Order: sequence, then structure tokens, then C-alpha cells
Amino acid sequence: MQHAVGSPLPPPHRPGQGPTGWQPAAHHPGAPQGPAPVPPPPAAPPQPSGPPSPPPPDTTGHVPLPPGAPVGIPTAPPAATMAPDPTTTTLAVLLIGPAGAGKTSVAKYWADHRRVPTAHISLDDVREWVRSGFADPQSGWNDHSEAQYRLARRTCGFAARNFLANGISCILDDAVFPDRPVVGLGGWKRHVGPGLLPVVLLPGLDIVLERNAERTGNRRLTDEEVARIHGRMAGWYGSGLPIVDNSQLDVPTTARVLDDVLARAIASPPNW
Repeated sequence: MQHAVGSPLPPPHRPGQGPTGWQPAAHHPGAPQGPAPVPPPPAAPPQPSGPPSPPPPDTTGHVPLPPGAPVGIPTAPPAATMAPDPTTTTLAVLLIGPAGAGKTSVAKYWADHRRVPTAHISLDDVREWVRSGFADPQSGWNDHSEAQYRLARRTCGFAARNFLANGISCILDDAVFPDRPVVGLGGWKRHVGPGLLPVVLLPGLDIVLERNAERTGNRRLTDEEVARIHGRMAGWYGSGLPIVDNSQLDVPTTARVLDDVLARAIASPPNW
């Protein structure tokens, strides 16, 4: 059976016989013999005049990021409006305190439970990126360990600026001493920006000693060292920075207190 127009349907395949031997022209009455005419190639589309088109954008998954600029000082809201909600505002927070104050635990919890993207950047974690040649201050404070601390702070500052430039809040934790403002707060202010909000976490000495005793590895200090650091941290009293005594507070409660402190700091940024 043939169609009314065009070539006939191919014959059914027989066992052992494939379709390659079938030639429609041989079964079409009156079909011309010889090779089928080759249609002319399609005409090339007209080329646009003017400069060449730019190359297509990179599709390898690379996403360009905005430059990381220092975070600015939060502007105080008008008196007629409410203060910004610290739980939904992009912030850069520096949590200061001695070893065993609970900085890392509070910072992680605070970052985990915010309603906006938030990163926790721990100075000790970054400092311990150095594996071979790690300068442990417990083995003696020297120029090498001091240089690694400075490098870790600068690295944390760069990371914070990149996160903030992309709308991600940051909380950093460090044991900044009030008797070394140029190295401590001054360094963080240079690395992150003047909008950094410092908060001091300072429980009682007995609480700090108890928490330090639960530590392991190179983060556990001697009782003498803990007491010495805690005594130096007491110099933050009277500095104008907000201080949270979390001696009797658990981590979730301390995080809520931190939000209250930050709300006041946004409304009236500390002069530091």
C-alpha cells in the first residue's frame, strides 16, 4: 500500500534482513534512477554590522562578589522611630572575654538562632589552621606566636568584611585585653571597620576556672594563667563598652541578653 503522495512505506523487516538494503526509489513506479538530488545548502544569515558581539557570560558557576569594604558605623534611628531589631539587622559583633567565659558557645548559639544569615568566626579556629609550625602560646609567648595571632586576626577581619559585603552578619570572638588597645580593639577596628560592635563577656573567676577545667587540648590553660587573664579583663569595667556577666546565665539566656545589649548599641553606638 502506498501513500497518495511521496515515497511508499518501507517493507516489513524479515528475519536476518535489516533496513539498510531498502531503496524507496526502486519501488516507486516512474521514479528517476540514479542518486537523489542534493538540496542546496541553506543561505547563511546576514551578519550584523557594527562591533563584534561580546562573548557569552561565564556559565561555570562563578558568582562575582561585591568588594569587602569596612563596615560603617550604625546610624542612630530618629527619635520618632523604634530602634532596629538586632535579630534581623546585618551586624558585625566582637565578643570579648577571657578563656572559659563561654564566648565560643554563646557566639555559635547566637549565630545559629538568628533570623538572618549569620557567620561565626572564631579567632582560635583560624589560628589553629596552622598545622606544621603552629606557635602555641602555652609553650611560651614569643614573636612567632604573636605574629600568628596578628595573622589570624587579619584573616578573620578579611573574612568578616567579605561576609558583610554580601549581607551576612558576623560575630567574632577573641580575648582582647584592655591594656593593649592598639593591638586589640584598634586592630579589629582596622580589619573590620568602625561599625564593629564590641561586647565584653565577663563571668566571675570561679565560673571561668570551672569552665576551663572542662577543656581539653591546647585550649585548656593553667589556673594561674586563667586568673591572670581574668584579672586583666577586669580593666574593661569603666571603659564604656557593654559588659555581660553570664555567671548565672545559660547559653540561650546569654544570647538573649546579647540581643538586648546590641539593640542599645545600635541606637547609641559606643565610643571606642
